[in-house]
Formats: sequence, C-alpha cells, structure tokens
Amino acid sequence: MSGIRAELVFDTPENCPVATASEKTDGPVTEISWTSGGEKIVTEQFSADDGLDEFESVFDYGPRAIYEFDRERDGTCVCEHIEATVGPVCETYARDGDLHVTLHAGEMTDLREHLAELRRRFGDVRIEYLISGRASDEDAEIIPVDVRRLTDRQREVLRTAYGMGYFEYPRGANAGEVADALDIRPSTFTEHLNAAQSKILDELQLTE
Repeated sequence: MSGIRAELVFDTPENCPVATASEKTDGPVTEISWTSGGEKIVTEQFSADDGLDEFESVFDYGPRAIYEFDRERDGTCVCEHIEATVGPVCETYARDGDLHVTLHAGEMTDLREHLAELRRRFGDVRIEYLISGRASDEDAEIIPVDVRRLTDRQREVLRTAYGMGYFEYPRGANAGEVADALDIRPSTFTEHLNAAQSKILDELQLTE
C-alpha cells in the first residue's frame, strides 16, 4: 500500500455552513454528505444536536437530527475543492467552528504542494495527523524526523500545544488558549505551528 492519509483542520472556514452550525451546538456535526441537486446546486446533509432552526430538519432521533440545505456550486466548498485538486475525501466532521477533513493523496508532494493553496483560499489549516502508506512490507520501517530543523520557539510551540491537548479529539485547548500560555498572539502561534509542520513534512518526504 502506498499513498498518504491525512486529517486537515480548517479553523472556522468562511462560507462553510456546517462549520458555522458546529459553533452553535455542544456536540460535533457529523455524517456530512453532499449530492448534486442540479448543474449548479448541491444538496447537503449533516447530523447535529437538535435545535438548529436555520436549517431544515428532515429526520429527528432524540437529541440529534438530520438537517438539509441547498447551496450553490461556486467553488467555495472546502471538501469539493480538495476532491477536485488533492484527492478523495473519506471523512468530514465539524466541531467548535473548525472543519475536519480526512483525505487520501497519492504522494507526499501532492499534499505539500496544495497546502499553500488551501491556506490562500480557505484561511488557516493545520495537519492533525498524517499516515504514509508504503509500497511493500520491506519498506515499512519508521521514518525518522530530525527535530533539529525546528527552531527552539517552534519546538516550544509544538510541546506546549501537545501538552495542552491541542491535537487531541475532543481538543483540550484551542489556539487562543495555547497562545495565551505561550504569551503570544494566536496569529503568531499559527505561524510557528505552520512553519514547524512544513519542516516535518519535508522530513517525511518519501524517495523512490
């Protein structure tokens, strides 16, 4: 088996109704699916806590419900853009305004080359986890990561974020809380985190 499986997290992406809905519920928004309702219309469904009056409820099962809405196919959907440019989306959910997208990509370079474009189009995005498949069992060794490439500040940011549960699900701390612990701005925290992740991706680059 070869290829990449990664979970990307988009911080409160604009123009994403399910991410917006997750800010208004205690639990996560799950079972997200979409189908073409016409040449320019997409019908989308998701499961969330009951009480989201701005969406049409099509099924109710106790404290949760299945909601449905129509949207234009205008290129602003994160998941559709990923499927068109990077690879298949195999799982999505939203929580506290963040959209989590698990995808498959053919090669490490495919993912790295698209991250900058994803950030440009949809704002802050980070890698929650990354699994690299190998072509054969003989290649299934651990790939070392040289953390000496990270600056002291980048290592401190990663260590603090990990210790506070930033990478866990459900998340133990959000970006603002980690930034406060580091006595830096959330935007500075995101810059250090993105830079560290980029270096780690470089270390994980597979060669033929």
